[in-house]
Amino acid sequence: MSSTVRKLIQKKFKIRGYTLKIDALDQILSFTNRFLGAEDEALDLLLDHLQSQSQKLGVKSSILDKEPVSRVIASLLAADDAVEEDFISDGADSSSTSAIRVIDAFLIPKFRYDPIRKQFYEHTGGLHIHGDASAKAALYKDRFLLLYQRVLRDSHFSKPAFHTEMSHYGSCEIAPIQSLVGQMGRRWVMGVISQLEDGHFYLEDLTASVEIDLSKAKVTTGFLSENTIVVAEGEMLVSGIYQVITCGFPPLEDRDKSLKSLAQHDFFGGGTLTKEETLRLSELEKRSLNDMFVILSEIWLDSEEVMGKLETVLDGFESQEVVPSLFVFMGNFCSHPCNLSFHSFSSLRSQFGKLGQMIGAHQRLREHSRFMFIPGPEDAGPSTVLPRCPLPKYLTEELQKHIPNAIFASNPCRIKFYTQEIVFFRHDLLYRMRRSCLMPPSTEETDDPFEHLVATITHQSHLCPLPLIVQPIIWNYDHCLHLYPSPHTIVLGDKSEQKAFKYTGITCFNPGSFSDDSTFVAYRPCTQEVEFSAL
Repeated sequence: MSSTVRKLIQKKFKIRGYTLKIDALDQILSFTNRFLGAEDEALDLLLDHLQSQSQKLGVKSSILDKEPVSRVIASLLAADDAVEEDFISDGADSSSTSAIRVIDAFLIPKFRYDPIRKQFYEHTGGLHIHGDASAKAALYKDRFLLLYQRVLRDSHFSKPAFHTEMSHYGSCEIAPIQSLVGQMGRRWVMGVISQLEDGHFYLEDLTASVEIDLSKAKVTTGFLSENTIVVAEGEMLVSGIYQVITCGFPPLEDRDKSLKSLAQHDFFGGGTLTKEETLRLSELEKRSLNDMFVILSEIWLDSEEVMGKLETVLDGFESQEVVPSLFVFMGNFCSHPCNLSFHSFSSLRSQFGKLGQMIGAHQRLREHSRFMFIPGPEDAGPSTVLPRCPLPKYLTEELQKHIPNAIFASNPCRIKFYTQEIVFFRHDLLYRMRRSCLMPPSTEETDDPFEHLVATITHQSHLCPLPLIVQPIIWNYDHCLHLYPSPHTIVLGDKSEQKAFKYTGITCFNPGSFSDDSTFVAYRPCTQEVEFSAL
C-alpha cells in the first residue's frame, strides 16, 4: 500500500514540476496516511498550498527538501485541529444532526447533456408543473443522452482507434438505428423500448426507430420493461425487423469516474465542495461511527397495534447510550388509501398529533434526534404523480407543535451526510416492475427479485423506469428521479420483504413493512452497515 502511495506522490509532484528528496517524501507519506481513502484530495490540497505560498516559504528550486513541506503540512494540520476542537466543543450529537442536510426533490438542479459539445449544462429557466408536449419528448431524450454519454466512455463500446476486431463478431461500437437500413450482419444498437403499436415493440434512439423481435434474445440481470433503455446486439431480417440476439442494460460506471467527467456540476443538489472542505468532512465523518439512522416504512397511525409497536421501538432507542441521529418515517401513514373516497382527514390529523405526543414523551430522542416524514404512494396529496410533494400542512400542524424540528420531505428525497449521498424513495416498485416485465430476467447471476430490481434502477440511473402509463411522472421534474452519479446508498421503501444488497459499491436496502411484519432497519452511514431489526 505504501509503495503505491509513494508512486502517487511522486507522480503528482512531478506533474506540478517538483522533485522530492527522500526526507520530504517520507514527510508527505505520513501526512497522506491521515487521510486513508482520500489521498488524492489530500495531495492536491498540499500542492495547492505549496504553490500559493512558495515565495513565503522561500522555495527557489524545483527540488524540494523537508523544511518547506513540513511548514505547509503543519499549517494544514493546525487548521484541521481547529476544526476538531470545534467538533468536540459543539458536542457529537449537535454536530451529527447539523451534518444531515435534506434536499427536496423539487429543488434539485436540472442538467442536460449537449451531444455536440459533449458536456453538461445547467437548465436555468423556470420549470412548470404542467409542461407542454415538448417536455415529454425532452424527458425521454434526457434519459437517453444521460446513459449514452456514459456508454461512450466504456471501453467495450467506445470507437476503436484502429481498425481491429474487438470480439468474435467485430467491434462493439454502438451504431445509430438509422444506419441499420440495408445493412447485413450483426450490429450493436442502443435505444428505448417502446410500444408504438399494440403488441409490437420498437427500439428508438435519436435517429430512428425499428421494430424488434425479442423471442430469441438472451437477456441479462434486471427487469426488461417498456421505457427501459437497453444495449442490444442483433441483425436486420429481410422483413425489416431487428432480430435481437443479446440484450442488456447499459454498463454501470464507477462513481468516481462519473464525477471526473462532470466538471464540478452539482447533480445531487447538496452544493459543491472544495478539496479542503471535502477532506475536513471526511475526517469528521470517520469520527461519527456512532451515528445511526432508524428507518421505518408503512406506519399506520390509525392502527392501535402499530402505534403500540412504534412506542416499543422508541422506548428501546430512548434507553440506548447513544440515541439515533435520525428517524425516517415513510408512508403510507393510513391503512386506507387517502383518495377521493377518503373522508377522515380530521381524524388523520389528530393521529399525527398523537404521534407527536408519543415522540415528545421521549425526552432524549426529542432533544438529540431528528425526525423525517416521507409520504407514501397512497398518502394524502394533490396526485399520485412522481415526485410527490411533502405531506399537507393541515395534517402535520398538530405534530409540529410537539416536534418543532420535524422534517417533512418530498418523495423521493435526498440526504447529504457529511460527504455521503443517500437517496430515499417510498414506492411499491418491485411488484410493479415484475408486472411490467416483458420477459423473465436471467437467473445466471441471481434469482432474487430485489437484486434484479437494484440492478435495473442503477443501470438505468433512474428510480422508476416504468412506463408513464403505469406510473406518471411530472415531465419537467423527471431529473429528480435520476441516479447519476451513483449515490452511496439507496433506500427503497417497499411492501415486499426486508432485503439488502450491495451492488457495485452502492448499498441498497428495503426496510420492510412495519405495519405488516414489524420490520425496520438501523443504518450506520459511516460504515454503510445495514442492521435488520424486527419486533
